[in-house]
Amino acid sequence: MNRPEREAAARRIMEKVPPPVPPELYAAVVRRGSRMLRRRTAARRLMWLLLFAAAVAFTVWALTVRPWVEPPSQTTPPITGW
Repeated sequence: MNRPEREAAARRIMEKVPPPVPPELYAAVVRRGSRMLRRRTAARRLMWLLLFAAAVAFTVWALTVRPWVEPPSQTTPPITGW
């Protein structure tokens, strides 16, 4: 199929009248969509909560352990009595 034939076929498909949708399908679609939105919102809130908890845990760990401070040397004793 060359390009003009594909374009003509696409135009024919787009010019057709869409099939009618059963009326009982609307309620099911709305119910399913609202359920998906609720789940997505809950998942987003849970992810933000986990991110916040991880940030707080990291901050508390960093303040207590202080990894940026060099540990004291344990290999040589302090020099006294010079």
